[in-house]
Amino acid sequence: MELHQRLSIAKQDVEKTINAYFEQDLDTDPTAKAAALYSISNGGKRLRPFLVYATGEMLGANIEDLHIAAAAVECIHSYSLVHDDLPAMDDDDLRRGKPTCHIAFDEAQAILAGDSLQTLAFELLASHQFDIPAQQQLAMIKTLAQASGLQGMVGGQALDIAATNTQISIEALEHIHRLKTGALLNCAIELGALCAPNTTDLTRSQLKDFGLAIGLAFQVQDDILDIEGDTHTLGKPQGSDLEHNKSTYPALLGMEGAKEKAKTLITQALAALDNIDADTRLLAELARYIIARDH
Repeated sequence: MELHQRLSIAKQDVEKTINAYFEQDLDTDPTAKAAALYSISNGGKRLRPFLVYATGEMLGANIEDLHIAAAAVECIHSYSLVHDDLPAMDDDDLRRGKPTCHIAFDEAQAILAGDSLQTLAFELLASHQFDIPAQQQLAMIKTLAQASGLQGMVGGQALDIAATNTQISIEALEHIHRLKTGALLNCAIELGALCAPNTTDLTRSQLKDFGLAIGLAFQVQDDILDIEGDTHTLGKPQGSDLEHNKSTYPALLGMEGAKEKAKTLITQALAALDNIDADTRLLAELARYIIARDH
């Protein structure tokens, strides 16, 4: 089965799980519910859920458990995008070709939508009867919390804001993106592994190396596309990083240097997969896709 078909199946599966939650008769304000659903239904590749599925299926995890873990990590990702788009952050009006949440609703509803999606992630993980020991379920909750917080995505975003309008080193930029982007991508892989019953420490270590490499490669390609892409294909304003005077890999390494950096990272990711005693072909295909994509 081709990668794009598997991506499509993962997208459908995670959206089915998320929609099932919002189809309930929730005791809440209708507008708040609508804003949260709008935010998490706003398209996207669903790359993080795919990583949950691809890793977990490779290691023999229960598919129902993977549905929940995939939905949880997508809730966190979607919340982060809603807050990133706010005027106090990146101040973007367009996300995936549609008005951002604070444009479609208002700033207050966008903040609340992000908050509700963040907490929903942990509600899903805590409520589901996983087919694994309770210790692994707790590890999943901890893993997602750390990847989302000060030692992960939030910390990376804070460092990114602090670095705006300043010249930073390539090492500092990599540190920002290992937290801001890489932490949640790596978390998705870890969640898939934690859903499986008997994942070895060696496999988890190699998966972590793989995740760190593709996380950076994903950000390098994003920086490249911010310059070479177009607004229609990207689904967000082209050139927004330049407009906000952010440090990027093309700015620090040049365009050719950035492209070479992305290729090197994917080579490292593939080398990590070679050390895993399982069928890693789907993850390898994804790694190659990350620097071949146009949005």
